[in-house]
Amino acid sequence: MTAPTTTVAPATVHHTLTLRALAEGLGSALGHDHRARLARDLEAVTEQGPAALDSRFPAAGRVYGRGRLSGWAGWSIEDGVRTRLLTRLDLEGPELAHELTDRYRTGDAAERRGVLCALPFLPLGPHALHLTDDALRTNDNRLIAAALGPYAHAHLDQYRWRQAVLKCLFTGIPLAKVAGLHERRDAELARMAAGFAAERRAAGRTVPADLWLIATHHS
Repeated sequence: MTAPTTTVAPATVHHTLTLRALAEGLGSALGHDHRARLARDLEAVTEQGPAALDSRFPAAGRVYGRGRLSGWAGWSIEDGVRTRLLTRLDLEGPELAHELTDRYRTGDAAERRGVLCALPFLPLGPHALHLTDDALRTNDNRLIAAALGPYAHAHLDQYRWRQAVLKCLFTGIPLAKVAGLHERRDAELARMAAGFAAERRAAGRTVPADLWLIATHHS
């Protein structure tokens, strides 16, 4: 089964977020031997299912590298590899969400990021929102940023989405990392941002320079 592509583009990524673009990006980033190995690993997941991920998913960083993935703001090579591996699973909906939950719960921070990055590429519907919620409760800025990608833009309800955006202001995550910010910002978020700014000024603290992105709202 081939996972559907998404046409939602995060504000910091200047191309359409598709599996084809991801495959091309990894193809440019990896050397010949690693490209060949990735092809074999992808085929193994297609043929063997989740069991093939047991060793390959955790090892993605060690095997393929942890450097930045050029053209994919905030992504590393291992994020891209893990995403491609997960898209080869012949699962969907609750069954796929259960598999992702296992990978997320037992993985380290890098593996959790890999799961979060993969969400918009997978046939999940809203069934993986508990993973987004978990990441947003952490104090790990890389997990929070990954959780606010196209999947959250498509599925997170407006109340939780506003709270997540406000957490970005508190933790110093650039608002440009929030997928769909301009489409989903509203008057209530602008009110919350104004209150946040007033509290910061009263405490003699600086106001994030990018707060203006949500401080005003035009219907």
